[in-house]
Amino acid sequence: MPPRKSSANGSSSSSSKKDEIQVSKSPAEFFAENQSIAGFDNPGKSLYTTLRELIENSLDACESVNVLPDISVTIEEMTQAQFNKMRGVPSGSPAKKQKKLDEKDDSTTATDAAAEKAGGKGSKKPRRSGGDAYFLVTVLDNGCGMAHEAIPDLLGRVLSGSKYGVRQTRGKFGLGAKMALIWSKKSTGVPINIKTSHVKGVRGGGGGSLLTEDGKRKIGPKVSSCVLDIDIYKNQPRVIEHKQQDNKEGWIGTQMQVLVAGNWTTYKSRVVQYLQQLAIITPYAKLEMAYSNRTDEKKAFNLQFDRRSEQMPAQAREVKHHPSSVNNLLIQQLLERTRSTTLLKFLTSDLSGITAAVGKKLIDRLGSSFDADMGPDEMDDKQITRLVQLLRSTDNLFKSPDGGCLSPLGEYNLNLGIQKVVEPEIIATARDKPGAYDGHPFIVEAAVSLGGKDAKEGITVVRFANRIPLLFEGGADVATRVANSKIKWSSYKIDHKRDKIGVFVSIVSTKVPFKGTGKEYIGDDITEIQQSVKRALQGCCQQLRAHLAKRNALRDVKERKSRLLKYIPDVSKSLFGILEVMQKRKQEESDGVVRPASPRKRTAEWSPMKRIKTNEEDVNSILDRMSKGEISEQILKQSLQEAVEINADAVFGIDGNDNGDTRKGGSTSKKDDNDDKQPLCLVPIYDEPNCPGSNVIRHPLFDFYPINISP
Repeated sequence: MPPRKSSANGSSSSSSKKDEIQVSKSPAEFFAENQSIAGFDNPGKSLYTTLRELIENSLDACESVNVLPDISVTIEEMTQAQFNKMRGVPSGSPAKKQKKLDEKDDSTTATDAAAEKAGGKGSKKPRRSGGDAYFLVTVLDNGCGMAHEAIPDLLGRVLSGSKYGVRQTRGKFGLGAKMALIWSKKSTGVPINIKTSHVKGVRGGGGGSLLTEDGKRKIGPKVSSCVLDIDIYKNQPRVIEHKQQDNKEGWIGTQMQVLVAGNWTTYKSRVVQYLQQLAIITPYAKLEMAYSNRTDEKKAFNLQFDRRSEQMPAQAREVKHHPSSVNNLLIQQLLERTRSTTLLKFLTSDLSGITAAVGKKLIDRLGSSFDADMGPDEMDDKQITRLVQLLRSTDNLFKSPDGGCLSPLGEYNLNLGIQKVVEPEIIATARDKPGAYDGHPFIVEAAVSLGGKDAKEGITVVRFANRIPLLFEGGADVATRVANSKIKWSSYKIDHKRDKIGVFVSIVSTKVPFKGTGKEYIGDDITEIQQSVKRALQGCCQQLRAHLAKRNALRDVKERKSRLLKYIPDVSKSLFGILEVMQKRKQEESDGVVRPASPRKRTAEWSPMKRIKTNEEDVNSILDRMSKGEISEQILKQSLQEAVEINADAVFGIDGNDNGDTRKGGSTSKKDDNDDKQPLCLVPIYDEPNCPGSNVIRHPLFDFYPINISP
């Protein structure tokens, strides 16, 4: 039968539509194909994200049972040949492989020569991407561990988790460790290895403590070992090995080992930066990282951040949804799950911030189709929409969102963390009052530091969200934009171009308003958060202003002191030269030699200013001391230096060796009232100070007086 001709209007496309098949994908399959959503953009970023997710899981495991975290990370890099040897992967014949490499090199050389001939010297050779390798990543913690029977579902089922409630959490969607497993499966085909010990009755999320009443550590009787894979098409765990053995060593915690492909060359600095910032936001944790390279042992290095504080933040507790944060789907879900028998009971029991009186007012405003005694299951879609509209538009009747669902780090810990890692010269911290946007509570903590180890000139912004460091896309973040454009640094005695300013902003919330799929920055379109960040930074700057005023004054004194000390050798030389001339003239007068008066010498009638008369007795006394060797150029130089030092101490009441360190707890020397604070200063000849004349150096050209300078 001949094929059917297509009509003019293109109706033959109906045959292609019949070939289309609707396919549904599991969550694991979806994220395996769209891994960039979870931060697995490329091999380097995937390695970084794998480390980050495993470390943050370990922190959650420790914090959930109130145990100070001890986390150890080991990264072992290997080449493809080493990976194949370890896994037993067959490789091609060495002779054939070498022949292919030679042919490739010959073809590359010929291509480069042709390109150079065509393009001349200006042609550029194509850059070859390199650095991809395989990494054996091991993360060990001392947290709550995992129950033996729960391990497969905890790590092998995407979007399954225990953090879907209304409380502050590092993760929310149950993706982190599962995505590490998916990336391992995609890049190497190797399952993950889990070793864990768990105490029965102790679980994460505030489900108990690992400490007994007398403060001793509880020990689980068994150690579980599991080799786990995942079936991405069914979103189900595939258990390869799952066994238990006696806990003879008395160990508790979790060890996860994963073998993934990655690029260490491009993301080494990011991994180190992440650990440094994590040490700032978790000063109560001990973090260790050991990197090794099987090919080059010289590249190995270790990082360690010791625990600085033993005060952990309080655990965030789960609360009910605030009326301002609901939507149609959420209300419908709550209505289906509620145990309340009436609408009034539902409003007061299943939502936060609504009292019985407020509930009755809301029902009255809803209209005649609503009744306080109607059952939640009687509401249809239109009534649900009307209820949601009223709840979101009525703010003045509800209480503020409950802040108990938040767990900020605290100013004390934030200060210690920055001092531990950055080592600044001065630091100030502040926490703004709790706020809310769209019914979601949040708290902003901030710190501003000056100076520090490896600090750069200008403003360096370090950002945290729910106590997680944010390293990417910082230019669009609300903290960066507020620090660069909303703060008038000059008003606080800070030079934002020359000073080394560190800005640290930590935002915690039940729903952090991330922008983009990577969750790497917080936009500045939420006015409440932007204003809160600005107030917190201004609070830090106000604390620094008094210290900075003193620092600037100290800097001015040091500059003035430096200028004076610079000219002391010339001044002492000139003074001694004048005294020598005076001594010579005195000797000539005693020998009867008469010289004409100097043209500069004027009488009182000639000068508009009254001339100070020279005291002959004082002049003779000074010349006699000079003859005895009590006055010399070196003595004058030393006396002037002492006078400059004493003047600085007298004015500012500080030790001349003070280095300007104004950190809290710094000490300064007190002024000694017994010291003679009398610096020597040059004054105009027409201005006679009120002081004893015994220490005055008089000369026809000038007089040199000691005077008191009051601060």
